[in-house]
Amino acid sequence: MMVFSMKKEEFGNPSTVTSNSETLFSSLHQSEKASATTTTETTRMVFGQVVIGPPGSGKTTYCSGMSQFLQLIGRKVAVINLDPANDSLPYECAVNIEDLIKLSDVMTEHSLGPNGGLVYCMDYLEKNIDWLQSKLEPLLKDHYLLFDFPGQVELFFLHSNAKNVVMKLIKKLNLRLTAVHLVDAHLCSDPGKYVSALLLSLSTMLHLELPHINVLSKIDLIESYGKLAFNLDFYTDVQDLSYLQHHLDQDPRSAKYRKLTKELCEVIEDFSLVNFTTLDIQDKESVGNLVKLIDKSNGYIFAGIDASAVEFSKIAQVFFLIHEFTAAAVQEKYMKDDEDFDNGDG
Repeated sequence: MMVFSMKKEEFGNPSTVTSNSETLFSSLHQSEKASATTTTETTRMVFGQVVIGPPGSGKTTYCSGMSQFLQLIGRKVAVINLDPANDSLPYECAVNIEDLIKLSDVMTEHSLGPNGGLVYCMDYLEKNIDWLQSKLEPLLKDHYLLFDFPGQVELFFLHSNAKNVVMKLIKKLNLRLTAVHLVDAHLCSDPGKYVSALLLSLSTMLHLELPHINVLSKIDLIESYGKLAFNLDFYTDVQDLSYLQHHLDQDPRSAKYRKLTKELCEVIEDFSLVNFTTLDIQDKESVGNLVKLIDKSNGYIFAGIDASAVEFSKIAQVFFLIHEFTAAAVQEKYMKDDEDFDNGDG
């Protein structure tokens, strides 16, 4: 599936993109050239993303769309498929874990189910990390890396195999990686599922110990399963979760665990780590805004810059030219106007 169908030269044409899009692609492309001309072989750092999230959150589609976007702004991208259950890839992967191990073979040989098979595969990959390292080394000179991981959430907040794989690669190959954690935006329409998504996001952040960005994916479909109880910024900023209690009490199943839910919400608020940005993978401005956040989190925007404070500030300012994709702007674009929203005023 081609997410971005426009040719590279078309992005400068006012008839095909908005002024904001022109600023976005011009700014990003200028940064690519600045970084490429100043980085030396001896100090080269390799940047990339660790793409994770529950099944169905859009990880594979994200990798396909993100790789196309990054190529259009001038980066050479290599997608690494580390999901042994993903045998139908919409993108061309530079490294495929199925060349090392296949989930179907593991399940047959060891009489394991899908979940146990995936844990086994990650454990096998960790023990054969030299295989992955040898596959990645030819890409380190000039590629930006996208790691497409399995959707089994236990791998990223319970088991240590996937984390160990990432940490060994960071140490051995001098990688600068950001974890991009995708959560389906429609979970916001169900207060109980939203609290579960918050807990999963928090647990994953604490377990992986990487620069981390939580993303509400498929934001264009956010109201497919019902209206939101609050404005979108309540969910992206993770505001006072006590306001959810009333809506949770409307569900007899949730009301039964009212005290537990209250305590869990307090844990989330006490850590005060979780918030979300939004993403429509088919919208260039939405993807560009996310790229800006990722590049700031892993230091890509400062790659190859000399010690001069002047040059440092010039490259940094390039990325602030892109207008912020505020929650209000996203709500106006993707959600029907409804004056019945509870804004948390009581």
